[in-house]
Amino acid sequence: MTTTACIAKKPQGLGFFEKWLTLWVLLSIAAGILLGKLAPGASRALDAMSVNVGGAPVISIPIAICLFFMMYPIMVKIDFAEAVKAGRSGKPVALTLVVNWLIKPFTMYGFAILFLGVLFRGLIGADAVDLVKMPLGLDLPVGAVHGVGRVVLEGGVKMLEVPLWRSYLAGCILLGIAPCTAMVLVWGFLARGNDGLTLVMVAVNSLTMLLLYGPLGGFLLGVGRLPVPWQALVLSIAVYVALPLVAGWLSRRWLVAAKGRDWFEQRFLHVLTPITIVALLATLVLLFSFKGETILANPLTILWIAIPLFVQTVTIFALGYALARRLGLAYRDAAPAALIGASNHFEVAIATAVMLFGLSSGAALATVVGVLIEVPLMLLLVRICLKTQRLFPA
Repeated sequence: MTTTACIAKKPQGLGFFEKWLTLWVLLSIAAGILLGKLAPGASRALDAMSVNVGGAPVISIPIAICLFFMMYPIMVKIDFAEAVKAGRSGKPVALTLVVNWLIKPFTMYGFAILFLGVLFRGLIGADAVDLVKMPLGLDLPVGAVHGVGRVVLEGGVKMLEVPLWRSYLAGCILLGIAPCTAMVLVWGFLARGNDGLTLVMVAVNSLTMLLLYGPLGGFLLGVGRLPVPWQALVLSIAVYVALPLVAGWLSRRWLVAAKGRDWFEQRFLHVLTPITIVALLATLVLLFSFKGETILANPLTILWIAIPLFVQTVTIFALGYALARRLGLAYRDAAPAALIGASNHFEVAIATAVMLFGLSSGAALATVVGVLIEVPLMLLLVRICLKTQRLFPA
């Protein structure tokens, strides 16, 4: 699904799991809603299995396990030797860095504010509230105000009660600052783009995310008048990016040395491919087991969140594609540069939302909606690329 550096294996198009990802996501959502409805005690028991800091749950153990297995298969594919080629790529790499880090986070914030905070606020519920985790290390008395939140006691645990639309906003922010999914290697391949350049741009953006994701996320969450859990942001990068990255790098070196590169790429990686998606779907079942009541009570919630995400994706793609043409890039370089900007590293966004705000938060739900629309929308953008090749120099 996603990567944090460079995947060496050339994509061969959509596999069985990837091709039907939208269907699997929908089935997982249905299963989660049914689980929450038919066995609410089981969902609460799973959520209670957590690591607490200052009396507040910070890490859900079942989710942490699922997310590790979601991320590890991606990390073990990384070939850092490819990253050194990035400096030779020039304009396409500069373009994707500017779009992903200087433009995309702020347009996502703007669209989310416009749609969720203005246009859809009444539909979501102007007075609707959400319960999110207390920021890591913060211990305020019940009734205290923090940002736009108020400390309440829920099930014996201190939580922050915040406006529901702002919780959705937080999830959108986390998606907007998480660029570059490994699926973009497939999108670039299907669009007949430059596969080698795609690998390099994925590597550069992903390594940049290790440095900028925490600070940028904390800044935008603060601008959105939500709690800024800086410690938890840093911890999320350590747990959900650095830990599987190190594990993947070490195991890759050992396996290639012991079994050879051919065995590693043709046997081992093939076995790992479905694990990421299975772990993702298990996470979705847990997420929706908590949000089932909200969705059943207001099924249009998914639509209200999906609209700004859709507008954001199309806008960033169009901007990147237009800038690539203005820079005189060949189509094979322009297509992957635009597609990388449009796609999201939604695994990290989901993981961070769960860690920062809780499994049952509106922020976590918003990141899950990002998964729901990603595949069909990116396939549409691939078709647009193929239909517009003539606009670029050969």
